[in-house]
Amino acid sequence: MPSSAQTVVIVGQGYVGLPVAMRAVEVGYNVVGIDLDERRTSSLKAGESYVDDVPSPRLLTALGTGRYLPTVDYDDTQGFDIAVITVPTPLREGLPDLTFIERSSESLASRLKIGSTVILESTTYPGTTQELVVPILEKGSGLKAGVDFYVGYSPERIDPGNKTWGFVETPKVVSGINAPSLERVKGFYDGLVNSTVPVSSPKEAELTKLLENTFRHVNIALVNELAIFGHQLGVNVWESIEAAGTKPFGFMKFTPGPGVGGHCLPVDPSYLSWQVRRKLGQSFRFIELANDINDHMPDYVVQRMIAILNRDKKALNGARVLLVGLAYKKNTGDIRESPSLRLIELLTEYGAEISAVDSHVEDYRWPDGVGRVALSAEALNSSDVVVVVTDHDDFDLSLVSASTAPVLDTKDSITGVRVERL
Repeated sequence: MPSSAQTVVIVGQGYVGLPVAMRAVEVGYNVVGIDLDERRTSSLKAGESYVDDVPSPRLLTALGTGRYLPTVDYDDTQGFDIAVITVPTPLREGLPDLTFIERSSESLASRLKIGSTVILESTTYPGTTQELVVPILEKGSGLKAGVDFYVGYSPERIDPGNKTWGFVETPKVVSGINAPSLERVKGFYDGLVNSTVPVSSPKEAELTKLLENTFRHVNIALVNELAIFGHQLGVNVWESIEAAGTKPFGFMKFTPGPGVGGHCLPVDPSYLSWQVRRKLGQSFRFIELANDINDHMPDYVVQRMIAILNRDKKALNGARVLLVGLAYKKNTGDIRESPSLRLIELLTEYGAEISAVDSHVEDYRWPDGVGRVALSAEALNSSDVVVVVTDHDDFDLSLVSASTAPVLDTKDSITGVRVERL
């Protein structure tokens, strides 16, 4: 158990940071959860969780210990022992934007003390920890990294909605800028998770995260393209994927979909591609091809919708479209980079009237111009076309199967007289 005097700062209280904060409280740390979104911190202080993997009762328990402080004020972090940075790293016009990492590092630097440890978890390109974070921390604190304070990188591996592999159960890759830093980073996570995997430097840890996500990105692009060609060839690619999945070696099952979402797939591989082009002057062809295929899946979904409507002698312009699910991943409310957002953009351009069903997505994140409805026979049957985008477990998909309106199922989740697969 950590000393009662030890304070852990978790910068960012979203899908990555909040589970880390809860676990740190549970093992005995005093935890300061920094999030500059006042709407979020107010919700946390009220015991209302917006992260599906952290139920409100668990949040209330953490608050009840008196050892969890959600705040927007960095002054509450003064003299911390350990800080973990879990802020977003978006793409801006195709280029990595590390603004949130920079600002977090600057804010922590002036509050560093001798012996503190700073750990970056945000996904980024190899070299970020040593080339960006360390100089900011040293400049702002006047201390020497690896001597006066310690720095490491540990890539987040949060899989929202996964009931088997949560934060505690998933092995944690850890690294440090030198041996003393690694010792402290590993020691911290050893107290939070079941197992840790040390690597030789932050660069290897940073690349590990990008490798994991690039692997998924490329393989999803493969089956997405197979789905397009399979439909054109009159082959049930879903059945072929299921059959291939019975092979106990040499094959890993991936399934098609309306596109990719979240941070891991649309964004993370592009960090690696950008770094390769910047440092080596070469293109990472697998990533760029995967980007091209996955980015255009919403366009393909719209083309399939047009074909469906044409069979009913209807146009997409003015058609009533119902999207079943908006989140990029089932059983979560996360719509970051969700393919549904691109679908909505395209459908709006075509002049469609759009409504959607998704109880997981908070009102303030709900897309503009999209009607919010409950899943019902009335909502389904009054639509001109229905698209299953996300197959949440709390959806009664039997209603969708029985719909009198045509249905395009992008998740292979239902069958029905008027249902066709992606």
